[in-house]
Parts: sequence; C-alpha cells; structure tokens
Amino acid sequence: MTTQRSLTSTLAAQIERVIQSKGGWIGFDAYMALALYTPGLGYYSNDLRKFGTMPQGVKGGGGDFVTAPEMTPLFGQTLAAQVTQALAVTRTREVWEFGAGSGALALQLLATAGDSVERYTIVDLSGTLRERQQQTLAAHLDRVRWVGALPGTMQGVVIGNEVLDAMPVKLLVRNGGVWHERGVGCEAGTAGEAARFVWRDRSTALRPPVEIAGAHDYLTEIHPQAEAFVRTLASTLTCGAAFFIDYGFPEAEYYHPQRHMGTVMCHRAHRADADPLAEVGEKDITAHVNFTGLALAAQETAPDVGTLGYTSQARFLLNAGLAAKLEHATLAEKAMALRLINEHEMGELFKVIGFYKGEPWQALGFAQGDRAPTL
Repeated sequence: MTTQRSLTSTLAAQIERVIQSKGGWIGFDAYMALALYTPGLGYYSNDLRKFGTMPQGVKGGGGDFVTAPEMTPLFGQTLAAQVTQALAVTRTREVWEFGAGSGALALQLLATAGDSVERYTIVDLSGTLRERQQQTLAAHLDRVRWVGALPGTMQGVVIGNEVLDAMPVKLLVRNGGVWHERGVGCEAGTAGEAARFVWRDRSTALRPPVEIAGAHDYLTEIHPQAEAFVRTLASTLTCGAAFFIDYGFPEAEYYHPQRHMGTVMCHRAHRADADPLAEVGEKDITAHVNFTGLALAAQETAPDVGTLGYTSQARFLLNAGLAAKLEHATLAEKAMALRLINEHEMGELFKVIGFYKGEPWQALGFAQGDRAPTL
C-alpha cells in the first residue's frame, strides 16, 4: 500500500511538472482535477479511506467525512419512495448513481425499491471505491453494473448525492475593482525542501454570472464543469428524471456581496480547512453548488427538459415520508435521522434539485415547500 507521505510527494511532483509544462500557471479547476482524479494518486483514485461514520480513533470510525447514507439507512429508504415514483411515472426500470461512495446509498435503494429497479448502474471513476461498493452490494450484484463513463443514450432515474460539489471549479478574485482568475503556480523550496504550490492571479475576461454589488475585494467560484455535466446528462437521457442532493445556494444567494471569501473547503479526518494547496491527494476539495446555474444549463439543453423542483433536504425527506419512518425508529436511529432534517445541521445546508426529461409531473419530494421560483 502506498504511504501517505510518498503518495503526496509523488502527486505533488506530477502536478508540478504539469504546471511547468504550462508556463508556470494552471487554473484552479485544472489543479483541483489533478488533486482529486489523477489515476492512482488523486484523492478519489488512491487507496486511502474516504468515508467513515466517526473520526479515526473512535470504534468503527475512520475516513475523512460522512455522508447521509452512512449516517442512517433511513436516508436511502426515504429517497427510495421518490425513486420508485419516478421510475413508475417515466416507465423506466434503471437507476443510475454517480459517485456512489461506499455503496451505502445503492444498498438502501436496492433493498427498499425491490423489483422496481431492474438494473442499478454506478458511474464511478475510482477503482478503490468500486471494490468497496462491490463488497457492500454483494447481495445485489445480479442487478448492479459499473461503468466509467456515460453511454451514448440512457433511460431511467439518475441519483447524485454529494457529487456536484467535487466537480472542479474556476476561482475568480476581484482586487481593487479588477477581476482576475486565481490559479496555482510553484515556488522553489529552500534548504533542500520540496517546491510548494502558491496562489497566482491572472487577468481574465471571465466574470461571475451576476453583477456583485460594491467595489470590495471578493473571491468566488464559477462552475463550468458541473454545468457541462448537466447539459451532457440532459442530452444523453432520452426518458427519465434526475435528483441531486448537495450543499449550495441559488445564484442570488451564492453571489451575495457579503459572501466574499468563496466556498472552497477541504475535508480530512472529519475536520475542515480552507487550504487546498497543502496535503494534496490526502484530503477532499469541494465547492458549494450554484443551483441556478444547473437549472439553466438543463433547461437550455432541450425543450423537453425542465426542473421538477428545488427545496431543502429537510423538506424533501419529509415530503417523501421520513416522519412516518421515524415513528417506528429506535432512539438511536431517530437521533441520526434528525441530523438530516435539523435546520442547523444538514436539513437546510443541503438542497435537492430534480429534473425531468419528457413531460413534467409532480414529484413527491417537492409536493410542499418547492423553492424552484427562487432559482
């Protein structure tokens, strides 16, 4: 097994060579892609453990962060009600999950949705995570397949839980009223130390999608890769629906004048920091999602693509029947599930957006509290 120290130094050296080949500068989106997805070395491609229910040192713990399906099976069991409805309405039998992580959500959906799901396709670039998913889904392997890329066409229901936040973003910074693109360069080390990554800004014609009031210094992100992904998905999906769960905001809130420090964060050992240039390959790098940009990208792709709804994770899960499931849950199960809907934890921070391809219909998860008009 590759040690963390050798992994970090090998990946850093590879990124340094890329930077040098590009004249000493690459955009942050290129850096983020290399840090997360370089085969065998990037965070999502190496063999370090990512997912864990507790911090290291706690019995049964480990990993860098926990997602909702690892917290409680009630998440996937509740989401299954929406998936089952979507399969029935669209008359399809296949679920596509992007970035399936530990496989916990797939297991919960397959066990709950039953025969409604004829085939479950996982789209994941990580060979290490695929091995873990195969172990988790051992009882359902007759219905599960793995692919490394989208096919030419597809039908069914698409699920993505905390996948959009890991798509590389471009950084834009306004200093003295002038916009620049923030990228990454290298600075030689001293006294035998290795070179280190440093921030470097370049002039650019890129701008945030909306005007940001004021002349104060401002750091933010734009999301061309996530929007391109949604466009590709909207074009590839011939019939079906898609649901994405992630943390983020509508455009007006995302680019609020007071949100001047951006949203890029790193996660390691259940701790967060804001330095993506350190410990490359050893920690996750994320950015919040601009849900307005996603909705526009989907709707502009084809006339039969539209938004099913947009709401908080709490409202979505309650609409889909979580309250009824809590009536039969143990105290421990209730405690974990309540974190999913607590407005001070995941309930409000996380949002759910849904898309349809074909004819519009009323999705269970957006029956009440739909915030789509705010996008």
